[in-house]
Amino acid sequence: MEETSPPLLGSSKPHLEKLTLGVTRILESSPGVTEVTIIEKPPAERHMISSWEQKNNCVLPEDLKNFYLMTNGFHMTWNVKLDEHTIPLGSMAINNISKLTQLNQSSMYSLPNAPTLADLEDDIQEASENQPEKPHFDSRSVIFELDPCNGNGKVCLVYKRGKPGLAKDTEIWFLDRALYWHFLTDTFTAYYRLLITHLGLPQWQYAFTSYGISPQAKQWFNMYKPITYNTNLLTEETDSFVNKLDPSKVFKSKNKTIIPKKKGPVQSAGGQKGPSGPASTSKSSSGSGNPVRK
Repeated sequence: MEETSPPLLGSSKPHLEKLTLGVTRILESSPGVTEVTIIEKPPAERHMISSWEQKNNCVLPEDLKNFYLMTNGFHMTWNVKLDEHTIPLGSMAINNISKLTQLNQSSMYSLPNAPTLADLEDDIQEASENQPEKPHFDSRSVIFELDPCNGNGKVCLVYKRGKPGLAKDTEIWFLDRALYWHFLTDTFTAYYRLLITHLGLPQWQYAFTSYGISPQAKQWFNMYKPITYNTNLLTEETDSFVNKLDPSKVFKSKNKTIIPKKKGPVQSAGGQKGPSGPASTSKSSSGSGNPVRK
């Protein structure tokens, strides 16, 4: 059974500070951020790792194995306080070794004889020079779930050559909700750095897809900027989504609307003195508009 410890403040223990690469202090000093917590997990025992490798006929990469020997899984969260409301925002998670399960072991639906992920396998592979070959849902690849991503997709440890799975054949991929694959990193260590430096912001994995993160997520990215070298993926087309307020333009437009409102009643009042008033005022008003347009 998995042992769970009560949530701890991110900077309350030195080893947790090292585990999060010091990002807890950055979050705690950010405006509006509250309740930066880490669920402390005990290290996995070596026999648990050996048992997993024998059961799945796959060898864990050394960096992931060392991670589990330090902590059997990882879960860090932080909230944002807006007015009087506290909103859960950031979440960073790595499944413990007991939940590092093969992706296509269960059917997609609970109905009998329902299709599995392997039934959705497309034999037509898109050629790409910049990206490696995409994983397969059938026996050509072995896929394990590292992070459920709060329902926004799945980060997976992929053995590219099937079973027996060798450590040198592993990569980290992101499977979005439409079941499309997106390459993330070659190693678990590189992925863990991405996870930490993106602060666990919602949908951050979609920054590595062709369609990017949602407009709502971009608002959070603009407020709490990730600490990442891949800034071009995060700032691309941001201006088209982020609402910006220019006070000079706002006040200038207000002045333009106020002036006609003051002049309007004076002209209309003068036009009511004679029967020919409405015709003359309409001509003068149309005539007065021409110089403004010029």
